[in-house]
Amino acid sequence: MKTLLLSWQFWAVLAALFAAMTAIFAKVGVEGVGADFATFIRTWVVIFALAVILTLTGEWQGFSEISARSAVFLVLSGLATGASWVCYFRALKLGDAARVAPIDKLSVVLVAVFGVVFLGERLSLPNWLGICLIAAGAVLVAWRA
Repeated sequence: MKTLLLSWQFWAVLAALFAAMTAIFAKVGVEGVGADFATFIRTWVVIFALAVILTLTGEWQGFSEISARSAVFLVLSGLATGASWVCYFRALKLGDAARVAPIDKLSVVLVAVFGVVFLGERLSLPNWLGICLIAAGAVLVAWRA
């Protein structure tokens, strides 16, 4: 069990499961609520939940322990997350969850491209084939016939 908890695959599958639940819960939750206000509520819930987790695990850190580089990139990541959430909730307000979520998951394709371009990561031919299939699948699921 301990090996499983240390596996990136385990946590990635849980992330996908929770992301799917997020889409369904958010679609129901934005009914009669402004998309931006819904994002505001979601953000406070995340902040509270993380505060509880940090307290229970004893993983609070002083800000002085974080390098300037890490701080800058964590702030940029936070801004990107906020922008993503605002856009996602607006899309859910206007569209079907079953069509919005796959387009949102085109982020998988963009992460692969950005990882190669900006981080120097290397992907094999089968990896690139998978990326292309993810892109094609997202478009096909979102396609309105």
